[in-house]
Amino acid sequence: MPYASGRVIHDADAHIMEVPGFLEDHLESRHRATVTDKVLFPRHEGFHSHLKDDHRQGVADGSGFDEAQIMLAKNWDALGAYRKQDRPRSVELLGFASQLMFTTALLNYSSVLEGGRDPDLAYAVARAHTRHMVDFCSVDRRLLPTGYVPLIDFECTAKAAREAIDLGAKALMIPSRCPDTHSPSHIGFDPLWAVAQEAGLPIVFHVGGGGKLLEEAYFNNGLPPVPDFHGGDDNFKSIDYMAIAYPPMKALTALIVDRVLDRFPRLKFGVIEQGASWVPGWMRNMDSAHNAFYKNEERLQKMSLKPSEFVARQVRVTPYPHEDAGWIIANTADEVCLFSSDYPHVEGGRHPIKRFEASMEKAGTSERQKQKFYCDNFIDMMGNGLAADLRHPTQAAA
Repeated sequence: MPYASGRVIHDADAHIMEVPGFLEDHLESRHRATVTDKVLFPRHEGFHSHLKDDHRQGVADGSGFDEAQIMLAKNWDALGAYRKQDRPRSVELLGFASQLMFTTALLNYSSVLEGGRDPDLAYAVARAHTRHMVDFCSVDRRLLPTGYVPLIDFECTAKAAREAIDLGAKALMIPSRCPDTHSPSHIGFDPLWAVAQEAGLPIVFHVGGGGKLLEEAYFNNGLPPVPDFHGGDDNFKSIDYMAIAYPPMKALTALIVDRVLDRFPRLKFGVIEQGASWVPGWMRNMDSAHNAFYKNEERLQKMSLKPSEFVARQVRVTPYPHEDAGWIIANTADEVCLFSSDYPHVEGGRHPIKRFEASMEKAGTSERQKQKFYCDNFIDMMGNGLAADLRHPTQAAA
């Protein structure tokens, strides 16, 4: 029996675990000397030899994988993590009706490029990212590739969005980090929102796209170093975890207050793998700001809805499994929250459905609200990015 059974569940966050050399076939030759494996995998210098270890050969071609470990094996040890040929089988074992797919290696590097001095390189890596995602996902219609769109140059951004859609991207990922010279809500990006709305595809933010979350000084406290979530030192710790929501919160506030969501009412936004406990207070705080500044700001006077109502209509967010999802659903709107597994990342946990169910049982979440959380809100967000026959399948089918 698949891990997810008994209802249709769409997964709003799943990943490829890239291996060295994955970008070579997709990046223009003039940039290959700059975007090297050493740049993309700075902490995995021994990765080639790791993959060649004798005890991993069975996993490498999928034949030696213990299918009972589908939710227990993580990162590169997971089935279908980096071999696209194995991913259809992993989807079968997981039991999800679809998975919105994200990179792992390029999440942070893309945000670094946004602050770089070479826009040509940034857009070239964005194109390569999209080609890589579309190629990996081509093995199964249930895998929905994301395309990356930088926000450096207005014309280049609009062109990158059109190219990503033409390549087959089912969602457009943009950085939540504010560009250096303009707001993400600048009217120069209206062609981006227009092309996404016309295509019926969502704009998504993902963790890693917000740039550096906290100043280094916060970690100089005179005490011994603290290990991260994985036991190492290059991922989130409890203090910078608290800042994960700041970049998308600021970006979305600008988009809402500057009336991007008002002008593009059919455009959906997703906030992926950045938690959701912050959303209820943020919604109320925006409404408070709307009331406080309404008299002197014409843009607020022109808004057709309250800020929180725009969130309910157009913004979708994935809670972490360790958060109180039932409380979040009760204090936002039934349309806001999405299920996600983060497969095959460690952060997704071994049994996210169990943890979400426990939270929702405690909160008295209704069956209708659960249906929206596991299925309907994802369908609404994805729009034309999710084929009609995949929306409510009787069983997942390739």
